[in-house]
Amino acid sequence: MSAPGETPVTEIDCRDLPCPRPIIELAKALPSVAVGDLLAVIARDPAARHDVPAWCRMRGQEYVGEEVADDGAPRYVVRRVS
Repeated sequence: MSAPGETPVTEIDCRDLPCPRPIIELAKALPSVAVGDLLAVIARDPAARHDVPAWCRMRGQEYVGEEVADDGAPRYVVRRVS
């Protein structure tokens, strides 16, 4: 899902965190990522599939899409826009 040659500079492991913690961790981590860079959130919480794209829309960030982590957990990729 990431553009070829692009890898997230930050990956947040939220596999065992319940809703809304993956979004809270995403919001906390975003300032540490440079504008234009990618950030990935790995979360098994089913709500994250809807929450991450919704958070991106509300915060003006780009939701790149969903991938699968090495262990099969969903991995949501966000590009910092501002």
